[in-house]
Amino acid sequence: MVPSFLARDRIVAGAGYSRWLVPPAALSVHLCIGQVYATSVYKTALVQHFDTSLTRIGFIFSIAIVMLGLSAAVCGTWVDRNGPRAAMFTAACFWATGFMVAAVGIGTDQLWLVYLGYGVIGGIGLGIGYISPVSTLIKWFPDRPGLATGMAIMGFGGGALIAGPLSARLMGLYDGAYDSTDPGSVASGHAVMLLFVTLGIVYFAFMMFGAFTIRVPAEGWQPAGWDPSQVAEKKLVTTASVSAASAIRTPQFYLLWLVLFCNVTAGIGILEQASPMIQDFFRGDDGVSSVSAAAAGGFVGLLSLANMAGRFVWSSTSDVIGRKAIYVVYLGLGMVLYALLALTGSTAVALFVLLTTVIISFYGGGFATVPAYLRDLFGTFQVGAIHGRLLIAWSAAGVVGPLIVNGFLDAQGTPGELTAADYRPALLTMVGVLAVGFVANLLIREVDPRFHEPEPDTESDPEMERSSV
Repeated sequence: MVPSFLARDRIVAGAGYSRWLVPPAALSVHLCIGQVYATSVYKTALVQHFDTSLTRIGFIFSIAIVMLGLSAAVCGTWVDRNGPRAAMFTAACFWATGFMVAAVGIGTDQLWLVYLGYGVIGGIGLGIGYISPVSTLIKWFPDRPGLATGMAIMGFGGGALIAGPLSARLMGLYDGAYDSTDPGSVASGHAVMLLFVTLGIVYFAFMMFGAFTIRVPAEGWQPAGWDPSQVAEKKLVTTASVSAASAIRTPQFYLLWLVLFCNVTAGIGILEQASPMIQDFFRGDDGVSSVSAAAAGGFVGLLSLANMAGRFVWSSTSDVIGRKAIYVVYLGLGMVLYALLALTGSTAVALFVLLTTVIISFYGGGFATVPAYLRDLFGTFQVGAIHGRLLIAWSAAGVVGPLIVNGFLDAQGTPGELTAADYRPALLTMVGVLAVGFVANLLIREVDPRFHEPEPDTESDPEMERSSV
């Protein structure tokens, strides 16, 4: 049960309501929770404040991603039952509270409180916030589900575009000795604490905008001129229906799980380390990087833009060449790009930026394409519930990716003294990870008919009726 002002029946759109008013509400939530991709901006400051390792600070991000996947899978049914306003409101409360608890942890030098606040509590907000706009937009755009998914997930990918440079400026405001244009300057823990408080307040306000402007379509609503019986016949695309319970018994689910896991593991390792990584790649013999902290913050924002753009561009491309083919590109070409980054990435800043932005666009594209891949393989019957279960792959990758990168870097040296060569073992390991996903994708075939539902519902939009995550 939820308070009446959050109830689903209070937000049913009336006649004449434009569905194009829904995306801004969805974006207001995803742009906020997408801040999780900008954690690298203050990572070095936290390492110095807590006098600890990159790996231990990296756990903050990993815990948040783990909780994202777990809460998305566990709370999906609750989100569907109570509607997007209740979900967005709840997500905002968890997300903002997470920042506040983490701020207390920084202020009192207790790292476990940062794990609990940003990682656990904030991570729950991440998961609930992630799924609520996605399922709502799919209901509003049954004729263009790929576009709908891209609109919502685009915001999550673009969150760091705002959070990266904003965080650098705020830390400079709160710490007079910190100069984001000085490559050797590191913000104090006090400045990061105040940054967390500020972000918690600002994000809560923006997410409230989304919660109180979102609407759901009335029962039986369909876009004008849309015929739900029209289904494109393509290779690997089924017109049958597979339930969530049956889907997790198919090899296709686990192969796709592995595909997503490998694609995310490789990309998230770079995202989580982005800001110090570009500085380390261009560190001179004197130990000073030619890339300033401000430029590194801008690089984080650029990666966020690539992440966001990839969700539109590559997922749209998959509508033309097919899901399996686009994952061949993500994983196969991704292997080549990672190898080039490891071996030649330090020769020029422009080359480094080009390679990393394309890699991260593949990372974002993989997220946006997965729901369509699931829909192709299992039909629309319970694709939302199946998607929620698949997001556990994201959680696992959120732990493994940063662990690989941070583990290698901790073994190579200390933050602030690393060079491009120190990243090479981690990046070449990612080539192997992508190779595993590449093979898994090639092994995906049509789902055996014995898993199909006997009487698929063809009279209504199954996603509107059945989606539970």
